[in-house]
Amino acid sequence: MLVLVAPGQGAQTPGFLTPWLELPGAADRVAAWSDAIGLDLVHYGTQADEDAIRDTAVAQPLLVAAGLLSASALGAATSAADAAGAPGAVAGHSVGEFTAAAFAGVLDDTAALTLVRTRGLAMAEAAAVTETGMSALLGGDPEVSVAHLKKLGLTPANVNGAGQIVAAGTLEQLAALNDDKPEGVRKIVALKVAGAFHTHHMAPAVDTLAKAAEVLAPADPKITYVSNKDGRPVTTGAEVVSRLVGQVANPVRWDLCMETFKELGVTALLEVCPGGTLTGLAKRALPGVKTLALKTPDNLDAARELIAEHSA
Repeated sequence: MLVLVAPGQGAQTPGFLTPWLELPGAADRVAAWSDAIGLDLVHYGTQADEDAIRDTAVAQPLLVAAGLLSASALGAATSAADAAGAPGAVAGHSVGEFTAAAFAGVLDDTAALTLVRTRGLAMAEAAAVTETGMSALLGGDPEVSVAHLKKLGLTPANVNGAGQIVAAGTLEQLAALNDDKPEGVRKIVALKVAGAFHTHHMAPAVDTLAKAAEVLAPADPKITYVSNKDGRPVTTGAEVVSRLVGQVANPVRWDLCMETFKELGVTALLEVCPGGTLTGLAKRALPGVKTLALKTPDNLDAARELIAEHSA
């Protein structure tokens, strides 16, 4: 069985959308999305520098647009309506859950992008209140690391599995972490994000997103949708949207998502553009599962072969 996954913030790099816009119809599609949400996705995906696309309000819709565009380039094989070629499950990491919600047919592309644009703006506003950030801890025992983070006042915002936990908090707290690493942690890496996402610092954004979600009419998932909240499948569109709203200020449990992939009998994992992060975690945590990341259109043929071999 194939699981289709979408990465979260920090996966973006300058110009990463450029080769995708050369595909037939892609530039027009992204331009239409740009008009719909009031953000020039073409510019930010092709010409903007690293600092510009680090902006939360830009990065989030840009990542969702890239995921949707790269998946559509695969053709009907990724469509929830195509039972013969659909993935067995979908999931996304943090903002990637919006991409996954569109894959599952819960939201259409424009609704997903509109809601995530609101999310990005609200989270950027919340992040501006206090200087905060996130750092990845590589290695170590999860229980020891989590206890150490809480001692320093930090939140284990992403529990990613495969020996990786992401800490979030104020810059002062993160500086203290650099000086006082948990036992067994090999390395601490600052992430390319502009705030302490999935913590109490983002609480104001939850209310904003909840109000924006009131106008939506979500459909129930057409394929298995695995949630970051607890790694469990969600069966109604209303619950998917409720979790999309709440996850802004709550930890991402990607480790539990991967445990569910095991339970579902996943044999292959395909990560949409800008792929790499989640396939890296899967290679360490899901031995025997084939993985492939869509980085450029050059990966499309291999992805289609993977889908044909492992789709439901």
